[in-house]
Formats: sequence, C-alpha cells, structure tokens
Amino acid sequence: MSENLDWIEFDKQHIWHPYSAIGSDLPVFPVVSADGVRLRLADGRELIDGMSSWWCAIHGYNHPELKRAMADQLDTMPHVMFGGLSHQPAADLAKKLIEITPGPLQTVFYTDSGSVSVEVAMKMAIQYWHDKDQAEKQRFLTIRRGYHGDTFGAMSVCDPETGMHSLFSEILPQQIFVDAPSCYFGHPCKGDGAKALRKKLKKYHSDIAAVILEPIVQGAGGMRFYSAEYLKEVRSLCDKYGVLLILDEIATGFGRTGKLFACEHADIAPDIMCLGKSLTGGTMSLAATLTTEEISKSISQGDPGLFMHGPTFMANPLACSAALASLNLLLDSPWQERVKTIEASLQNGLAPCRELPQVDEVRVLGAIGVVEMKKPVDMRQIQPCFVDAGVWVRPFGKLVYLMPPYVIEQDDLHTLTSAVVDVVGKCPI
Repeated sequence: MSENLDWIEFDKQHIWHPYSAIGSDLPVFPVVSADGVRLRLADGRELIDGMSSWWCAIHGYNHPELKRAMADQLDTMPHVMFGGLSHQPAADLAKKLIEITPGPLQTVFYTDSGSVSVEVAMKMAIQYWHDKDQAEKQRFLTIRRGYHGDTFGAMSVCDPETGMHSLFSEILPQQIFVDAPSCYFGHPCKGDGAKALRKKLKKYHSDIAAVILEPIVQGAGGMRFYSAEYLKEVRSLCDKYGVLLILDEIATGFGRTGKLFACEHADIAPDIMCLGKSLTGGTMSLAATLTTEEISKSISQGDPGLFMHGPTFMANPLACSAALASLNLLLDSPWQERVKTIEASLQNGLAPCRELPQVDEVRVLGAIGVVEMKKPVDMRQIQPCFVDAGVWVRPFGKLVYLMPPYVIEQDDLHTLTSAVVDVVGKCPI
C-alpha cells in the first residue's frame, strides 16, 4: 500500500483516545475515509458503521447537502467571535430549534459540546434561583445510572458508583441521587413510581435548583429505557416543589427514540433542554442549551444582569450552517418511517441473542438496539471480532449495542444484527 502509515504508530505513542492509556494494547483501527454507512480502514477493509460515530452521524458520512452547506459557509466566514457580533447562521438555526422543540423553550445558548451544554444548563438553574432571591438552591437531584458528560458539573450528576468518574468523587459537588425507575418503557409505573424522588424533593426542595434527567433513555450509564409515565410524574413533582426540570436530550434528540425529542413520549416540556451529538449530523462539534423566557428574562434582569458563560467558539458559523442543513435534511426526510423500520429490524435481528446463556437482556427502542451481557465484555477480544465480521460496533461494560445511521439499508442492517448475534455467541468475551 502506498499510504504512509507511520502516523499510526505515532498515534499510539503520543495521542490520547477516549478513556484510554498512552501506549495501550487495546486495538485502535485507523480509518482513511468514510462514505454513507461505511468506514474504510487503512488496510483496505470496509466496515458497516453501527454506531453513527457515537450516535451523531444520523445521515451517514459525506452527505452532499451537508458538505455543500459547509463549503458555502467556509467561503463566506468560517468563524467570527460571538461577543459583540452576530451572524445569520446562528439566528436561522436558533429559529429552527425554537420551532421544533417544546413550546416553552424560546431562547438558545450555543456551546461546543454536550458536556458543556449540561454545564450551561446547571449554571442557568443556579443563576436563575440566585436572581429569584433563593441563592441556597444550588444542588441537583437526579436518578442513578445516568450519564451527562465528562466536565466537572456534568460528572457530579453522573452515577456516583457505577459511573466512570468515581476517581473524582471527593472533589465533585455532592448531588442528590435516587434509584433509577424500574418501570420499563411502554409499561405503566405501578403504584407511586417516583416515590423515592418525591421523598427527596419534599425533604430538600429548598436546596435543589433542578432535577436533571435523560428522558426515556439512559445512555452511557446503562442504555436503559424507562416509562413515559415516570417522566410525567417527575414534571408534576418539579412543579409542585418549585424546582426546575433539565432534560438532557443530547443522545435522544433528533429522532433516535422514534419521537423528534424523547420528552414527547411523555408529552411534557422541560424548563431547560440540552442538545448535541446529532445536531450537526456528525460533521462539526456543536451543542445548544434551550430555556424558557421566564428563566432567560430573570437572569438577564437580575444581578449581574447577564448570563455568566461565553465560549470562544460559541455559535461557530460553520457549525451552525452544518446544523441547519442537517435539521432540514432530517425534517424533509421520512425519518419516522425509517426509524420504525430500523426498530423492527433490530427487534427481529437481535432476538436470537435472547437464547444465549451469556446474555441477560435484549431491548430495542426506535433506532437503538441493546444486548446486555451478564458480564462485562473484554474489548481486546470482542472488538477485533466485530471488525473481522465487517462491522463497526463499539461495546462498553456489559453492553453490546447498535445505533445505526437512519439512512442504513436493510441488507446492511441485517449484516449488523447478524454480526452481533454471531460475535456474542462465538467470540471470547
């Protein structure tokens, strides 16, 4: 092969990868191009992508409409500071986000990543109560087995025991946790499903700024799907006890669960919503935090009369243009039918895993398919098995899961699910 691959060894010795060690013996596969739902490796092999690049490349790779939007913006203005200046891509994208998110959400704060959008949401909640002369409301209530990001505020509301951040437990703000709901999606919450959360709110509501949750689907904390009735009850309890509700739709937003936003399953609206991941269709890093006029006006008219946050690359025009093109591409497509078709294929394709003794549970919702093992997988063993099967699947912990691009064809989806069944059944894990 004519390509110079010295960079691969350099990468191994000098570059950190997510949750990795320098010089780690965990396999890392060099990608040289991506198109549609396929990744091409340096050795010439092609892999069907079952992960949408951690759930963001919903239109697949190299989509001509996204490329065109970015090229046009690149020729005009790839970046300009947002402090004291503005530009139309930011305004057009904000208008679209306000149109498609729940009605009460009327103002937009742009950030660079999902973790930072959570930080911003938490700061908004604290600053809101400060300006309401309730500055003691600085803590957050959440459910266990959640994941909200890797920055310090976000880490503090991730699961404190089974999450990835226990190393920092003594320096993180101490938040309030209750057990995750046990009522499954599509089933009622028998009795008082949110009893534990109700008790904590009753006891600590004067100290709590907001409840923060991933609606319906808990992502990297366990890929669990819980009842919409629980989410409805949480909204009601927040109203009763005078705390805000933050919904982290970073992973669930833009159609992944079969609704445009997962909170629509419960027909509720949050006070603050976090968006990211598939916002730009997997092309650029961009996230957003939306809130109500009540919160934005209170902060803007309070002390010091402005919101205390402002990233350097806030509302990057290139990313905003990509996001607007991605949203238009999604909304103009039959995405609901595509997600329903993917859901049915995942249900059928992953069903044989239920018969395997090493599998604890198989669950599917929208374009999310999860095979939960009884024991954590060995990434050194299982990752090469998937690559050898011609697919890109990235398990973690006990979870082998699929979140394919919405544009995936049935033959490719069948290859993905067959690979999962085969690898889980035969590969040493």
